Amino acid sequence: MSVIKVQELEKSFRIPHEKRTTLFETLTGMFKPESYEVFNALKDINFDVKEGEFFGIIGENGSGKSTLLKIIAGILYPSSGEVHIRKRVTPFLELGVGFQSDMTAVENIKTYGTIMGMSKHDIRSRTDDILEFAGLEKFRDAKLKNFSSGMQVRLAFSTAIQTDPEILLMDEVLAVGDMDFQQKCLDVLNNYRKEGVTIVFVSHDLGAVRRFCDRTLLLHKGEQIALGSTAEVIDRYVYGDQDKSISEPVSCVVENDPVILTDEQPPVACSRWGDQKIEISNVELYDKFGNLSNRFNSFDAMTIRIMYHAHKKVFDPVFGIALYSEKGENVYGTNTELKEIEIDSVEGQGHIDLKIESISLLSGRFLLTVAIHSRRHEPYDWHDKLYHFDVIPTSRDAGIFNVPCKWII
Repeated sequence: MSVIKVQELEKSFRIPHEKRTTLFETLTGMFKPESYEVFNALKDINFDVKEGEFFGIIGENGSGKSTLLKIIAGILYPSSGEVHIRKRVTPFLELGVGFQSDMTAVENIKTYGTIMGMSKHDIRSRTDDILEFAGLEKFRDAKLKNFSSGMQVRLAFSTAIQTDPEILLMDEVLAVGDMDFQQKCLDVLNNYRKEGVTIVFVSHDLGAVRRFCDRTLLLHKGEQIALGSTAEVIDRYVYGDQDKSISEPVSCVVENDPVILTDEQPPVACSRWGDQKIEISNVELYDKFGNLSNRFNSFDAMTIRIMYHAHKKVFDPVFGIALYSEKGENVYGTNTELKEIEIDSVEGQGHIDLKIESISLLSGRFLLTVAIHSRRHEPYDWHDKLYHFDVIPTSRDAGIFNVPCKWII
């Protein structure tokens, strides 16, 4: 049975071209019509959520995710279309709304609990549990203005989860607190799921979306792009339409300058050097579907294709790559010589592929160096950190790269 049904939903906002803040501006403005620009935040949205389903909504900033959630919650009204809700809705949209800085933690629990629809009896009986979950037992009588922002959000979340929701709307709430508190939040989600609570979950954390959501909706600039199984929709989001440009190499030819891939730099400040007996004509990155891409899910396959042009026959060339973090930290480097791949000679145009079966990088933007040199490390063409790609996290591990491991108890 569907407990949420959205049909032909649209939402528009009128944005005034001029701002009238004073009485004089208002009076003089009466003699000329106020002009507006119409912004279409949502266009023709259609989906339903079944009872007990964990339903995800993803998309870039400004795609309409939060607007859609507020309409479902009844905070905003649609410009057209219909939203049918069959059970009680509990929104976790803006944690801490109604908190007062001059009130104590206990006093704010009473106020916020009332806003969330809790009875006075439930608030009194659950106050100690709320403080314990938030890790704030020692601060029960401290004023909120002396709390850090993280402590305030933990208190708000801990209060909000004491409700008994039937339909739960969650907007980026897993971003609260430190890693230990976030794990508590995940445990709460697991419990809700076991209890059959219907959850609509908006998040940029694709790892959490992949872990929890049965189905997912993808929005882009207010339009419904995809709806279906979470894995397929995340792939559509990550590998869908995007800017395929990687980078443009900047030439700086240096004659007979021996360097190695990971350490030394040329004697002049540049991003490309070498005698170009073999020239790197292009570098292409391919995703697991064989499409050009500069954005990848962690643990997915990737292919780095180095296009070259040897102006004359060159014997024993070595092709190599190196990966760096955005801060310039060397993450990984390899070449055909280290992998014991022998290339007798190259001449004319061609390409060589480096196939990565699983991207062990966890999250972030990474810089790519591509190089061709001789066995004596004489550079033919060296493109230093001229290319980049982004890795989208699909796990909740922290750091730059994945280390295969398991806990044994």
